[in-house]
Amino acid sequence: MTQEQYILAAQPNNLQRPGGAPIYPVGIYGWRKRCLYFFVLLLLVIMIVNLALTIWILKVMNFTVDGMGNLRVNKQGVRLEGISEFLLPLYVKEIQSRKDSPLILQSDRNVTVNARNELGQLTGQLIVGSQAVEAQCKRFEVHSNDGGKVLFSADKDEVSIGAGKLRVAGTEGAVFGHSIETPHIRAGPSQDLKLESPTRTLTMEAPKGVEISADAGDFKATCRKEMQLHSTEGEIFLNANTIRLGNLPHGTFAASSPGSTGPKQTVYELCVCPNGKLYLSPAGTGSTCQDTSNVCLWS
Repeated sequence: MTQEQYILAAQPNNLQRPGGAPIYPVGIYGWRKRCLYFFVLLLLVIMIVNLALTIWILKVMNFTVDGMGNLRVNKQGVRLEGISEFLLPLYVKEIQSRKDSPLILQSDRNVTVNARNELGQLTGQLIVGSQAVEAQCKRFEVHSNDGGKVLFSADKDEVSIGAGKLRVAGTEGAVFGHSIETPHIRAGPSQDLKLESPTRTLTMEAPKGVEISADAGDFKATCRKEMQLHSTEGEIFLNANTIRLGNLPHGTFAASSPGSTGPKQTVYELCVCPNGKLYLSPAGTGSTCQDTSNVCLWS
Protein backbone atom coordinates (compact mmCIF):
# COMPACT_ATOMS: atom_id res chain seq x y z
CA MET A 1 0.00 0.00 0.00
CA THR A 2 1.38 3.30 -1.01
CA GLN A 3 1.59 6.28 1.33
CA GLU A 4 -1.31 8.27 -0.34
CA GLN A 5 -3.65 5.23 -0.05
CA TYR A 6 -2.84 4.92 3.67
CA ILE A 7 -3.65 8.57 4.34
CA LEU A 8 -6.97 8.36 2.52
CA ALA A 9 -7.97 5.22 4.38
CA ALA A 10 -7.13 6.73 7.77
CA GLN A 11 -9.30 9.94 7.27
CA PRO A 12 -13.11 9.83 7.90
CA ASN A 13 -15.21 9.60 4.83
CA ASN A 14 -17.22 12.86 4.98
CA LEU A 15 -17.50 13.24 1.29
CA GLN A 16 -20.83 12.40 -0.22
CA ARG A 17 -20.97 9.95 -2.88
CA PRO A 18 -21.36 11.44 -6.24
CA GLY A 19 -24.83 11.06 -7.62
CA GLY A 20 -26.56 10.76 -4.12
CA ALA A 21 -29.20 13.38 -2.67
CA PRO A 22 -28.05 15.60 0.27
CA ILE A 23 -29.40 14.59 3.72
CA TYR A 24 -30.69 17.46 6.04
CA PRO A 25 -31.97 16.92 9.65
CA VAL A 26 -35.80 17.71 9.97
CA GLY A 27 -37.74 18.55 13.32
CA ILE A 28 -37.22 20.28 16.68
CA TYR A 29 -35.13 18.45 19.12
CA GLY A 30 -33.93 19.07 22.61
CA TRP A 31 -35.15 21.90 24.89
CA ARG A 32 -36.93 23.70 22.01
CA LYS A 33 -39.24 20.75 21.60
CA ARG A 34 -40.01 20.62 25.30
CA CYS A 35 -40.81 24.42 25.41
CA LEU A 36 -43.13 24.07 22.43
CA TYR A 37 -45.09 21.27 24.07
CA PHE A 38 -45.25 23.27 27.32
CA PHE A 39 -46.71 26.36 25.60
CA VAL A 40 -49.27 24.26 23.69
CA LEU A 41 -50.34 22.61 26.94
CA LEU A 42 -50.55 26.00 28.72
CA LEU A 43 -52.65 27.46 25.90
CA LEU A 44 -55.01 24.49 26.11
CA VAL A 45 -55.40 24.93 29.89
CA ILE A 46 -56.10 28.67 29.49
CA MET A 47 -58.75 27.95 26.84
CA ILE A 48 -60.43 25.39 29.09
CA VAL A 49 -60.42 27.78 32.10
CA ASN A 50 -61.71 30.65 29.93
CA LEU A 51 -64.54 28.50 28.59
CA ALA A 52 -65.42 27.35 32.11
CA LEU A 53 -65.46 30.96 33.41
CA THR A 54 -67.61 32.09 30.48
CA ILE A 55 -70.14 29.32 31.13
CA TRP A 56 -70.14 30.20 34.87
CA ILE A 57 -70.76 33.92 34.18
CA LEU A 58 -73.59 33.09 31.80
CA LYS A 59 -75.11 30.85 34.44
CA VAL A 60 -74.74 33.30 37.33
CA MET A 61 -75.88 36.39 35.39
CA ASN A 62 -78.74 34.43 33.88
CA PHE A 63 -78.06 35.40 30.30
CA THR A 64 -80.87 34.52 27.92
CA VAL A 65 -81.93 35.56 24.45
CA ASP A 66 -84.28 38.15 26.04
CA GLY A 67 -81.84 39.83 28.41
CA MET A 68 -79.63 39.41 31.43
CA GLY A 69 -80.64 38.57 35.01
CA ASN A 70 -83.66 40.67 36.10
CA LEU A 71 -83.36 42.71 32.91
CA ARG A 72 -85.60 41.77 30.01
CA VAL A 73 -85.72 43.50 26.65
CA ASN A 74 -89.03 43.38 24.79
CA LYS A 75 -90.88 45.40 22.19
CA GLN A 76 -92.24 47.88 24.76
CA GLY A 77 -88.80 48.64 26.23
CA VAL A 78 -86.73 47.32 29.11
CA ARG A 79 -88.28 45.43 32.03
CA LEU A 80 -86.63 45.05 35.44
CA GLU A 81 -87.81 42.52 37.99
CA GLY A 82 -86.87 42.67 41.66
CA ILE A 83 -84.60 45.24 43.33
CA SER A 84 -82.37 47.23 40.96
CA GLU A 85 -79.55 49.58 41.88
CA PHE A 86 -78.10 52.26 39.58
CA LEU A 87 -74.73 53.78 40.44
CA LEU A 88 -74.67 56.21 37.51
CA PRO A 89 -77.34 58.54 36.04
CA LEU A 90 -80.31 56.81 34.40
CA TYR A 91 -81.86 58.36 31.28
CA VAL A 92 -85.27 56.98 30.38
CA LYS A 93 -88.46 58.27 28.85
CA GLU A 94 -90.92 56.50 31.13
CA ILE A 95 -90.74 54.39 34.31
CA GLN A 96 -93.77 52.18 34.98
CA SER A 97 -94.39 49.41 37.48
CA ARG A 98 -96.36 46.24 36.97
CA LYS A 99 -100.12 46.38 37.24
CA ASP A 100 -100.20 44.38 40.46
CA SER A 101 -97.33 46.10 42.32
CA PRO A 102 -96.36 49.68 43.27
CA LEU A 103 -93.34 51.59 42.03
CA ILE A 104 -90.78 52.20 44.81
CA LEU A 105 -87.84 54.60 44.48
CA GLN A 106 -85.54 54.23 47.48
CA SER A 107 -82.37 56.06 48.47
CA ASP A 108 -80.21 56.29 51.59
CA ARG A 109 -80.32 60.12 51.49
CA ASN A 110 -83.01 61.53 49.22
CA VAL A 111 -84.75 61.01 45.90
CA THR A 112 -84.49 63.87 43.42
CA VAL A 113 -86.46 64.09 40.17
CA ASN A 114 -85.38 66.83 37.73
CA ALA A 115 -87.05 68.11 34.56
CA ARG A 116 -85.01 70.03 31.98
CA ASN A 117 -85.73 71.74 28.70
CA GLU A 118 -83.98 71.22 25.39
CA LEU A 119 -81.18 73.57 26.48
CA GLY A 120 -80.46 71.55 29.61
CA GLN A 121 -81.87 74.18 31.99
CA LEU A 122 -83.70 73.02 35.11
CA THR A 123 -87.45 73.71 34.80
CA GLY A 124 -88.84 71.52 37.60
CA GLN A 125 -87.50 69.63 40.59
CA LEU A 126 -88.96 67.30 43.21
CA ILE A 127 -86.87 66.37 46.25
CA VAL A 128 -88.08 63.74 48.71
CA GLY A 129 -85.85 63.83 51.77
CA SER A 130 -85.90 62.57 55.33
CA GLN A 131 -86.92 65.98 56.70
CA ALA A 132 -89.18 67.46 54.03
CA VAL A 133 -90.59 67.13 50.53
CA GLU A 134 -89.70 70.07 48.30
CA ALA A 135 -91.10 70.95 44.89
CA GLN A 136 -89.60 73.66 42.70
CA CYS A 137 -91.62 74.57 39.62
CA LYS A 138 -93.66 77.35 38.10
CA ARG A 139 -96.99 75.77 39.05
CA PHE A 140 -97.81 72.80 41.30
CA GLU A 141 -101.13 70.96 40.77
CA VAL A 142 -102.89 67.99 42.38
CA HIS A 143 -105.67 66.40 40.27
CA SER A 144 -108.46 63.99 41.13
CA ASN A 145 -108.48 60.32 40.13
CA ASP A 146 -110.16 60.97 36.80
CA GLY A 147 -107.77 63.84 36.11
CA GLY A 148 -110.54 66.31 35.29
CA LYS A 149 -110.69 68.36 38.51
CA VAL A 150 -107.83 70.32 40.05
CA LEU A 151 -107.90 69.68 43.81
CA PHE A 152 -104.92 71.88 44.67
CA SER A 153 -102.80 74.31 42.70
CA ALA A 154 -100.09 76.76 43.75
CA ASP A 155 -97.93 79.30 41.98
CA LYS A 156 -96.18 82.53 42.91
CA ASP A 157 -99.44 84.55 42.72
CA GLU A 158 -102.06 82.37 44.44
CA VAL A 159 -102.91 79.04 46.02
CA SER A 160 -106.20 77.45 44.95
CA ILE A 161 -108.05 74.56 46.63
CA GLY A 162 -110.68 72.99 44.41
CA ALA A 163 -112.01 70.36 46.82
CA GLY A 164 -115.61 70.55 47.96
CA LYS A 165 -114.60 70.62 51.65
CA LEU A 166 -111.48 71.90 53.37
CA ARG A 167 -110.91 70.28 56.77
CA VAL A 168 -108.28 71.55 59.22
CA ALA A 169 -107.74 68.93 61.93
CA GLY A 170 -105.05 70.75 63.94
CA THR A 171 -105.76 71.72 67.53
CA GLU A 172 -104.60 75.28 66.88
CA GLY A 173 -106.83 75.68 63.85
CA ALA A 174 -105.79 77.54 60.70
CA VAL A 175 -103.59 80.65 60.86
CA PHE A 176 -103.75 83.19 58.01
CA GLY A 177 -101.17 85.95 57.85
CA HIS A 178 -103.22 88.07 55.45
CA SER A 179 -106.75 88.21 54.14
CA ILE A 180 -108.80 85.16 53.22
CA GLU A 181 -111.59 85.04 50.64
CA THR A 182 -114.23 82.32 50.86
CA PRO A 183 -117.99 82.09 50.31
CA HIS A 184 -118.65 79.77 53.25
CA ILE A 185 -117.00 78.88 56.58
CA ARG A 186 -118.57 76.02 58.52
CA ALA A 187 -117.51 73.93 61.49
CA GLY A 188 -117.75 70.15 61.61
CA PRO A 189 -120.67 68.26 63.17
CA SER A 190 -120.96 68.80 66.95
CA GLN A 191 -118.04 71.25 66.88
CA ASP A 192 -117.78 74.97 67.54
CA LEU A 193 -116.67 77.50 64.96
CA LYS A 194 -114.31 80.12 66.37
CA LEU A 195 -112.84 83.08 64.50
CA GLU A 196 -110.17 84.74 66.63
CA SER A 197 -107.57 87.48 66.27
CA PRO A 198 -105.51 87.56 69.50
CA THR A 199 -103.46 90.69 68.75
CA ARG A 200 -105.09 92.40 65.77
CA THR A 201 -108.48 93.30 64.32
CA LEU A 202 -110.88 90.77 62.85
CA THR A 203 -112.70 92.22 59.83
CA MET A 204 -115.42 90.55 57.75
CA GLU A 205 -116.48 92.29 54.52
CA ALA A 206 -118.79 91.36 51.67
CA PRO A 207 -120.28 93.48 48.87
CA LYS A 208 -123.78 92.04 49.42
CA GLY A 209 -123.73 91.30 53.12
CA VAL A 210 -122.27 89.03 55.79
CA GLU A 211 -124.47 86.31 57.26
CA ILE A 212 -123.61 84.62 60.56
CA SER A 213 -125.95 81.87 61.73
CA ALA A 214 -125.90 79.24 64.48
CA ASP A 215 -128.91 77.00 63.97
CA ALA A 216 -128.25 74.61 66.87
CA GLY A 217 -126.25 76.76 69.30
CA ASP A 218 -125.31 80.23 70.50
CA PHE A 219 -123.50 83.00 68.71
CA LYS A 220 -120.94 84.85 70.81
CA ALA A 221 -118.74 87.81 69.87
CA THR A 222 -116.24 89.20 72.39
CA CYS A 223 -113.51 91.79 72.18
CA ARG A 224 -111.17 93.62 74.56
CA LYS A 225 -111.83 97.23 73.61
CA GLU A 226 -114.63 98.20 71.24
CA MET A 227 -117.09 96.39 69.01
CA GLN A 228 -118.61 98.42 66.19
CA LEU A 229 -121.64 97.56 64.08
CA HIS A 230 -121.64 100.04 61.23
CA SER A 231 -124.08 100.34 58.35
CA THR A 232 -123.55 103.11 55.80
CA GLU A 233 -126.89 102.99 53.97
CA GLY A 234 -129.10 100.37 55.61
CA GLU A 235 -130.10 99.57 59.15
CA ILE A 236 -129.00 97.26 61.93
CA PHE A 237 -131.88 94.90 62.71
CA LEU A 238 -131.92 92.83 65.90
CA ASN A 239 -134.71 90.25 65.86
CA ALA A 240 -134.95 88.05 68.96
CA ASN A 241 -137.36 87.11 71.70
CA THR A 242 -135.10 88.67 74.31
CA ILE A 243 -132.38 91.28 73.82
CA ARG A 244 -130.15 91.84 76.83
CA LEU A 245 -127.54 94.55 77.25
CA GLY A 246 -125.45 93.79 80.31
CA ASN A 247 -123.10 96.01 82.34
CA LEU A 248 -124.70 99.27 81.21
CA PRO A 249 -124.00 102.29 83.44
CA HIS A 250 -126.87 103.52 85.61
CA GLY A 251 -127.91 107.13 85.57
CA THR A 252 -129.54 108.88 88.54
CA PHE A 253 -131.86 111.82 88.93
CA ALA A 254 -130.03 115.11 89.13
CA ALA A 255 -132.33 116.29 91.91
CA SER A 256 -131.78 113.21 94.08
CA SER A 257 -129.39 113.51 97.00
CA PRO A 258 -127.01 110.81 98.19
CA GLY A 259 -128.64 110.59 101.61
CA SER A 260 -132.22 110.26 100.38
CA THR A 261 -133.94 106.93 100.77
CA GLY A 262 -136.74 105.53 98.72
CA PRO A 263 -138.10 102.35 97.22
CA LYS A 264 -135.64 100.13 95.29
CA GLN A 265 -135.68 100.92 91.58
CA THR A 266 -136.56 97.90 89.42
CA VAL A 267 -137.65 99.52 86.17
CA TYR A 268 -135.21 101.46 84.00
CA GLU A 269 -135.32 103.39 80.76
CA LEU A 270 -132.73 102.85 78.02
CA CYS A 271 -131.13 106.11 76.97
CA VAL A 272 -128.64 107.04 74.26
CA CYS A 273 -126.01 109.77 74.50
CA PRO A 274 -125.16 111.97 71.50
CA ASN A 275 -121.94 109.99 71.05
CA GLY A 276 -123.92 106.74 70.87
CA LYS A 277 -123.25 105.45 74.40
CA LEU A 278 -126.11 103.57 76.07
CA TYR A 279 -127.03 103.89 79.73
CA LEU A 280 -129.95 103.12 82.02
CA SER A 281 -132.05 105.78 83.68
CA PRO A 282 -134.64 105.13 86.42
CA ALA A 283 -138.05 105.01 84.79
CA GLY A 284 -140.62 107.63 85.79
CA THR A 285 -143.90 109.02 84.62
CA GLY A 286 -142.02 110.71 81.84
CA SER A 287 -138.61 110.31 80.16
CA THR A 288 -135.77 110.74 82.61
CA CYS A 289 -132.89 110.57 80.11
CA GLN A 290 -132.31 114.34 80.23
CA ASP A 291 -132.21 114.33 84.02
CA THR A 292 -129.39 111.79 84.11
CA SER A 293 -127.18 113.34 81.45
CA ASN A 294 -124.17 113.15 83.78
CA VAL A 295 -123.34 109.77 82.20
CA CYS A 296 -122.95 111.42 78.80
CA LEU A 297 -120.80 114.20 80.24
CA TRP A 298 -118.26 111.78 81.71
CA SER A 299 -118.14 109.47 78.74
